[in-house]
Formats: sequence, C-alpha cells, structure tokens
Amino acid sequence: MRILILNGPNLNLLGTREPEIYGSVSMEQYLENLKQEFPQHEILYYQSNIEGEIINRLQENDFESLVINPGAFTHYSYAIADCLKNISQPKIEVHISNIYKREEFRQKSVTAANADGILSGFGMKGYRLAILSLH
Repeated sequence: MRILILNGPNLNLLGTREPEIYGSVSMEQYLENLKQEFPQHEILYYQSNIEGEIINRLQENDFESLVINPGAFTHYSYAIADCLKNISQPKIEVHISNIYKREEFRQKSVTAANADGILSGFGMKGYRLAILSLH
C-alpha cells in the first residue's frame, strides 16, 4: 500500500519545538522507524507550512491511504477540509498532543468530519497507530 503522511505548519520543527508537548524525536527520525517497521508499504512524506501547497499535494492523488496532521490548519482551514472531502481513499487525522486538553481554539477540528478516524494524544505513536488502522 502507498501511504502518504502529510504534516502541516510548524511540524517541520518536531524534535525541537516544545518537546514537553511534541517530544524530542524529529519526524525524519520517526519516519525511518516507520519505514523499517512497515517495509511492505511505500511510505511517502510531505510537510508544508503553506495551506495551498498542502492542497496541491493532496490533489496529486498518488497514494492509496492518507495519514494527515494538519497542524494549526486543523482548526480553521475549510479549504483543506473541502479538499479532504474529495479524497475517496482511507484517511486518518493524527494529532501528537491531545487537542482536547489544550487551549479552547485547538479543541475544534474543521477537518475531522472528512477523515475516517482521528488519533489524538498518543504522541508520535499516533502515526504508527494510523498505519496499523489502515491494514
């Protein structure tokens, strides 16, 4: 299976950004672990801080399943939500922190209604759990 993991804004800083919330492992390090654990899958990775670039990448439609962490776009990007609505492949929304234990504005996801499932609060393991749920 070809799985696209897509991360939104500021997630390029994983490993150094607020390690008490997001941990101290970079996405590149964790991605290598995922590729080793799931050699039967082709795992693609994309990250952007720019909403339109994320939409363009999603519209390439070259994947069989999607694991997406929209970052802050989760809370207000109706454009990404609309894009997700048009993707028929299985899609899981992941949040490293438990968004429901954070600031009030982070507790709402406008993208969640267009995902097949949501994982929130499992740290980086959320990406692994999402891949397991796609089997």
